[in-house]
Amino acid sequence: MTNKPLPYSKAICYSGYRDGQSPETGEIPSYEQVKQDLLILQEQWQSLRLYASDSHSETVLAVIKNEGMPFDVMLGAYITAEVDNPECPWGGVYPPEQLLANKRENKAQILRLIELTNAYSSIVSSVSIGNEASVSWTDHMVTTDSLVRYARLLKDGVSQPVTFCENYVPWLDKLRPLAEELDVISIHSYPVWEYKSIEEGLAYTIENYNAVAQAYPEKQVVITEAGWATKTNGLGIDSHNVNQEFQRRYYQELMNWAEKEQVLVYYFEAFDENWKGSSDPLEPEKHWGLYRADRTPKLALVASA
Repeated sequence: MTNKPLPYSKAICYSGYRDGQSPETGEIPSYEQVKQDLLILQEQWQSLRLYASDSHSETVLAVIKNEGMPFDVMLGAYITAEVDNPECPWGGVYPPEQLLANKRENKAQILRLIELTNAYSSIVSSVSIGNEASVSWTDHMVTTDSLVRYARLLKDGVSQPVTFCENYVPWLDKLRPLAEELDVISIHSYPVWEYKSIEEGLAYTIENYNAVAQAYPEKQVVITEAGWATKTNGLGIDSHNVNQEFQRRYYQELMNWAEKEQVLVYYFEAFDENWKGSSDPLEPEKHWGLYRADRTPKLALVASA
């Protein structure tokens, strides 16, 4: 494979919701708060991944443009369930009218993605149909046929490379028809969610990457999520398997491998997000950031400074 639509850079997943803010409540970070975040991030990263074509992402794009910040962005659409998924452990079954409404909103998200991409064409370097909407455990399942339609709609509307961000497993079977439509294949790898030790972490991520890359030798494969949590309540991630030292090791090993192999990796994620998951303060979904929610750096960044 000789064509790489997306060049290697230091990349990170960014969502700026602070304490008391959430996409679920509509309380979003202000322009100044986003500016503060990006001033922190520009010291180490050149590429950001944004998950939705919403007001928060529009603020991020405006800050980058207005302040002349040196970021490019992978901009996504956040699409929700169009079909039931009884396999989801936390609930993936919805009333029929909700699924129909979701389909309408998903198309609107794709159209908004096209609109924002064209408005900020010098900043948006790639676009993603959605996030983890086909893996077996998702609560927002979308069929492959529908993803293909969204891919074609995007390709008709923008000139940037089109991708879809998903766990590595579906790329090996159900997503093959979608892969044919895409410019770039984006995978997620989370060794700690799959009960791998820190000693196994990097090797497991490389194994995930190689499996997909070998399945699509003509396509560029990038990693759009990989990380290591720093706290857990023991649900889904064993308590003995997370701490700041483990995050530091995984981050440094992964970034060294990515630079050596020139593989684009968006590390997950920039900041802890306390709105995520349950109300339990040790909920692991809250604790993936390289920075705490108060914007102070964790060990991974202190040790590498």
